[in-house]
Amino acid sequence: MSIRAQGMRAWLLQRLSGAYIGLYLLAALFIINRGPVLDYTRWHHLLSKPIVSIASLLFFFFILIHAWVGIRDVLLDYVQLTALRFSILIVLALGLLTMGIWVSMILFSVVQL
Repeated sequence: MSIRAQGMRAWLLQRLSGAYIGLYLLAALFIINRGPVLDYTRWHHLLSKPIVSIASLLFFFFILIHAWVGIRDVLLDYVQLTALRFSILIVLALGLLTMGIWVSMILFSVVQL
């Protein structure tokens, strides 16, 4: 795959993830504002539905993808030393992977199939 095609893939991932994040936030604001104040039991009941948990998992997955593409592009543009850039990218990837696993564990602990 050419460098240009890789840039197009990153551009498309950034746009698709941004669109999903925006739609999810609009839906979340609608759900939060349409009813009574959400306390712990209502939050737990809402997040225990599989469709909401899957949508939330996708939301956090797309946030991690969006962060990876954005920060990676900034690092590729502004960090000139290859070893430093590679080290920062490894730390970033490990941090995002850790956050993704953590969010998945939290969401799967709540869902009731």
